[in-house]
Amino acid sequence: MTIDAHHHVWDLTVRDQPWITGSALAPLRRNFALAELVPQAAAQGVTATVVVQTVSGEQETVDLLALAAGDGPVAAVVGWTDLTRPDVADRLAALREMPGGQHLRGIRHQAQDEPDPRWLCRADVRRGLRAVAEAGLVYELLVTPTQLPAAVETVENLPGCRFVLDHLGKPAVAAGVREPWASDLARLAALPNVDCKLSGLVTEADWAHWTVGDLRPYAEHALEVFAPERVLFGSDWPVCTLAADYGQVVRAADELTGGLSATEHAAVFGGNAGRVYSLTL
Repeated sequence: MTIDAHHHVWDLTVRDQPWITGSALAPLRRNFALAELVPQAAAQGVTATVVVQTVSGEQETVDLLALAAGDGPVAAVVGWTDLTRPDVADRLAALREMPGGQHLRGIRHQAQDEPDPRWLCRADVRRGLRAVAEAGLVYELLVTPTQLPAAVETVENLPGCRFVLDHLGKPAVAAGVREPWASDLARLAALPNVDCKLSGLVTEADWAHWTVGDLRPYAEHALEVFAPERVLFGSDWPVCTLAADYGQVVRAADELTGGLSATEHAAVFGGNAGRVYSLTL
């Protein structure tokens, strides 16, 4: 069983993706539907997926839940709600009442875009994170290396909340920079209530000239500090298409985990996602 624990879909005729700006991201300014992903994922042996929000709005989450309720490989949804609202618990409950609401397994916010590097440490955000935990959902950390210290502090102070770090915290692969990212990642991994996604590395590397060797120091460090039991494979499709097609991403991840045992490899490519998102497939 192979699970892609991180991908997106969007339809620009339904809603804009305001983060897609500038000439570099222009290839993403088109519709990416599940029907386009399915044959590519199937060709790589992927049998189930986790679809993740891309915009700050509940209606996208409603649409993703409906997608999960239909035919196809989507087994879980990581959606969005405003963590700072006083009624965040009610909003989460309302999302679960929507068609496909049983597939809501996590919440994410684009903390990477917040100007305050300590946004996760705000009292209103922390209150919202507690509501996410009380609802039995995971919270996904989308942060940059400069925001990792706030992520460490937040995870440490909310031991009852389950966290997942997206894209290894977005290390500066293209520049070959490892510190302080590596030390901060190790501090985060020392906390038992957080897992990590092996995803998004190709777009942190040189899009046109990356090699698996460029990615290896970052992937191996994550596997060392989190251990294979807390690392999940994710394609980050279609964002990954800026640097690689779906098959290339899967093959790169397979090569990066080539030193693992069969049991560890199976955990990274499916078992851990099944545990984190409570999937019964």
